[in-house]
Amino acid sequence: MDRVPVAGVLLDPLTEARVVAHILAALERGEGGHLVTPNVDICRAAARDPSLRELIDAAELAVADGMPLVWASRLLGRPLPERVTGADLIWSLTGAAAARGLPVYLIGGPPGVAEAARDALCGRHPGLVVAGVHAPPYGFETSPAALAEMRGRLVAARPSLVFVGLGFPRQDRLITRLRPDLPGTWFVGCGAAIAFAAGSVRRAPGWMGDHGLEWLFRLISEPHRLARRYLVDDLPFALRLLTRALLHRALTARPPDR
Repeated sequence: MDRVPVAGVLLDPLTEARVVAHILAALERGEGGHLVTPNVDICRAAARDPSLRELIDAAELAVADGMPLVWASRLLGRPLPERVTGADLIWSLTGAAAARGLPVYLIGGPPGVAEAARDALCGRHPGLVVAGVHAPPYGFETSPAALAEMRGRLVAARPSLVFVGLGFPRQDRLITRLRPDLPGTWFVGCGAAIAFAAGSVRRAPGWMGDHGLEWLFRLISEPHRLARRYLVDDLPFALRLLTRALLHRALTARPPDR
């Protein structure tokens, strides 16, 4: 499976269903992995910092969590099949885990949020085994003692799937540190998915996500926190990305000179 270069990162051309199937097949073989879900904001950060681009490219799976990335891939002639979000995968992967008796673990969110997400997921998927939840304080990864405590909890729980919702790149850097202790586990960097599942943060209606407008819903919901990120940083980056992709399509579609 050849990855598709979009916005400076490499993305896997997979549907959500194929992502779930890929992870389940790997777990059956005893193989773990790291799933990252780049969106426009993550791609913008990776464009400025090569170490972040390497972090994404090193993950076993990288799927597009953002319609501008899907649109750009289509204009570039190597279309990604659909947008695949951490907020959707937390439901589909835990559903598959419940059906197969695979334990999961949740890391992230303020105190109480991961517990609420656990209850919501178990309510949707009877039989789901949540082996543990953990809401680490900000900056815990700089504390050897706090990191050792988390590692000990995870190793004792031995989950098949770990959802880490700390935001990029914190969650994905943490995943690279934890993976050697659980080589047969899949780690999913899921951003706000745990908060969405818990209901502590509202998610945009499906039609807004399908039309690339989820950012607008979140901006309206949290204008003070997200205005700079979306309007000053991400929107110009997305417009430049789509403009370059459109120019590429126009130039490559031109008939040869006679």
